[in-house]
Amino acid sequence: MLPATLAGLTLPEISWAGPGAPDTPFGLNVRHCGARGDGVTIDSPSINAAIEQLAAQGGGTLYFPAGTYACYTIRLKSRIRLYLDAGAVILAAPTPKEGLATGGYDQDVELPESYRDYQDHGHSHWRNSLIWGEGLSDIAIEGPGLIWGKGLGRGHDYDFDMPISGRPGVGDKSIALKLCRNVLLRDFRMLKAGWFALLATGVDNLTIDNLLIDTNRDGLDIDCCRNVRVSNCTINAPWDDAICPKSSFALGYARATENVTIDNCYVSGSYEIGSVLDGTWKVYPFAPRGSHGRIKFGTESNGGFRNITITNCVFDKCRGLALETVDGARLEDITISNITMRDVTTSPVFLRLGRRMRGPASLSVGTLRRVLITNITSSGANRMPSIIAGIEGHPVEDVQISQCHFEQEGGGDEALASIIPLQNEAGYPEPTMFGHLPAHGFFVRHARNLVFSNLSFDLQTSDARPAFWMQNVEGVHLNALRLPDQETRFVLNNVTDFATTGSLTVPEKRLRKVEHAHF
Repeated sequence: MLPATLAGLTLPEISWAGPGAPDTPFGLNVRHCGARGDGVTIDSPSINAAIEQLAAQGGGTLYFPAGTYACYTIRLKSRIRLYLDAGAVILAAPTPKEGLATGGYDQDVELPESYRDYQDHGHSHWRNSLIWGEGLSDIAIEGPGLIWGKGLGRGHDYDFDMPISGRPGVGDKSIALKLCRNVLLRDFRMLKAGWFALLATGVDNLTIDNLLIDTNRDGLDIDCCRNVRVSNCTINAPWDDAICPKSSFALGYARATENVTIDNCYVSGSYEIGSVLDGTWKVYPFAPRGSHGRIKFGTESNGGFRNITITNCVFDKCRGLALETVDGARLEDITISNITMRDVTTSPVFLRLGRRMRGPASLSVGTLRRVLITNITSSGANRMPSIIAGIEGHPVEDVQISQCHFEQEGGGDEALASIIPLQNEAGYPEPTMFGHLPAHGFFVRHARNLVFSNLSFDLQTSDARPAFWMQNVEGVHLNALRLPDQETRFVLNNVTDFATTGSLTVPEKRLRKVEHAHF
């Protein structure tokens, strides 16, 4: 049975009519291979046998007609395509109390102890999943059907009503792919998808298009992947991040996530699970864990991020955009444009170069540079400013932010304006890591070569904090700003080569070196 939240949902009709296998016009029908689709019988043995049959024939399409297919682990093979018809549901079955003795999900092989602790536990396992593949090529999951992770764990110890991840027989991911290439995920929907709706590690030539993911932890985790296209996706993730490029050490070596485009996507963080899927869009009466749902680079950042574009995306009732490198890698050549944010619960923009250094002892601090951000509209954000923060001797470099409007909650008092925040060089990278901040627009520390152009700032209530608070910044040009009417708009501490130009309400200044100034 489908959940009540899906009653009355109108699904698109199938538009694909490829050659498939000879069994049906769409491919090999799982019903003809023993799958019952009654929501009770465990169908994964029949499905896996059908996949093996197709693989032995050189590949093909496995077709799922309408029905609910209760499953434990489904094991993909190269050149296999799963097609989920309208009304087809792959349901993650509940973990049996007896664990592996009665089936359950595959148990993964432990990573070598030498690097097992260099990333979060969830990034060290793939096979304890509803669907997994490793070392494969030319695979696809398509169609208007649903993947429902009802029986999956979420990786939280406090989920007393959920199976605990890591125990034998427990699954905690909907789809996990490792060291695969030429992968297509398109058109299907996902509900309550476990710890990760998708964990892709070391996957090259990955296309993700037109997915609707309404989930209780991470949406898309794209880790150590190259040549990735994410487009036209809707992701509601109130308990974790929606689209999350990462670059962990899970492969046993550092590998960059690079050549990535993310476009035309919608991410949210405060809607009840299932209500985005059924179209009712019910807002939680509280914001779970402060709301998540954003696009975030990190925190796993051993291999770095290069050559990435994000454009035409909407953030709604969630955290803001985050670019983080804290484990010794390069984050560079990033272009972000045409972003609309509403009711942001933390910093609209967060750029962090830190010194957590979770990885081999030989690591040195990484770099964060060459970032262009343009055409952002942010409204209804809380009182936390945007943040650009490096560490002593390792500045964030070459950042340009232009054509943006930021509306903040305001309300900061003189006590907040006088705070000197913690450095917290090795802390977990989040906008809250420094505590309260003494600015309402941008907090900037340890940075070099910044350009802010054509920016406007509004406050819902007056704020005693300046629009810009800067410390240890070399080279900053602010042009054509519109700032709230305040006695103090800038606080500068150890700033060199500072200039404001072209603003109607901000006097032009050129300062070669400033130990401390406010104006």
